[in-house]
Amino acid sequence: MEKLRIIFMGTPEFAVGILDTIIKNNYEVVGVITAADKPAGRGQKIKYSAVKEYALANNLTLLQPTNLKDESFLAELKALNANLQIVVAFRMLPKVVWEMPGLGTFNLHASLLPNYRGAAPINWAIINGETKTGVTTFFIDDKIDTGAMILNSEIAIEPTENAGQLHDRLMHLGSATVIDTLKVIENGNVTTTIQEDNNDIKTAYKLNKENCKIDWTKPGDEINNLIRGLSPYPAAWCFLKDKNEELNIKIYEAKLVLEDHSYEAGTLITNKKEIKIAIKEGFIQLLSLQLPGKKRMQVAELLNGITFSDSAKVY
Repeated sequence: MEKLRIIFMGTPEFAVGILDTIIKNNYEVVGVITAADKPAGRGQKIKYSAVKEYALANNLTLLQPTNLKDESFLAELKALNANLQIVVAFRMLPKVVWEMPGLGTFNLHASLLPNYRGAAPINWAIINGETKTGVTTFFIDDKIDTGAMILNSEIAIEPTENAGQLHDRLMHLGSATVIDTLKVIENGNVTTTIQEDNNDIKTAYKLNKENCKIDWTKPGDEINNLIRGLSPYPAAWCFLKDKNEELNIKIYEAKLVLEDHSYEAGTLITNKKEIKIAIKEGFIQLLSLQLPGKKRMQVAELLNGITFSDSAKVY
């Protein structure tokens, strides 16, 4: 059995859960690499990544390179004398980095590869109406999420689950899968499976303003899945027009109501307690949303301070 000396690379909260599990299972983490600090928010205050916060709190050696090919960074990396690197939600590595440790560099990806390679696998699994997903560990190669697979674990996606809830469950599943992967590596009995490409592979495209916008002419289950798949971040959005005002609103929680009606798609129907939006086969009932410059609110709370006209529409 070879003693592991691990370098961990990651940035967001998802990666913290994995790193914490590695530490608590008494593996030696000789260094942590995360994104450089950057200004964020209205005040443009310098913000640390979630992984940096964890590394500082646990006195772990921390590197924050801006250029992964920089000679001084590569020298620092080599000096840590790691024999294994683990990557969770970081960035694409140059070959000189991923081939450095003797036991290789493996990545944890939040999908059942080869499906949902890319930046937003959790979101797209829900958006596309999948009923199951999972996590996969694989050895990194020179492309994105295409390397030889080590282990995977599968879970069901609950019908009303949103991306944030699935994120947390996959973080726990990923933690267990990473530990299982470490065990087979340190025992020297790793077997891998080559990913097979085909035309049916689904991609986890980067989220942007356009693919997060709701099209109210689409089927209700597609609209509902988009809202679930983008909640709580970055959130599905649309325009709301009422009288002479046009608002950009974010919708965090809704439910599909199947019902015959004669309204045009996008028509807003409100009373003192609820907001419904007409679609082809019924309504999308809004449960939680955010207006510009306001906090996220439950619909009942929102309707205490605002009313909409009979001509209000979304698009």
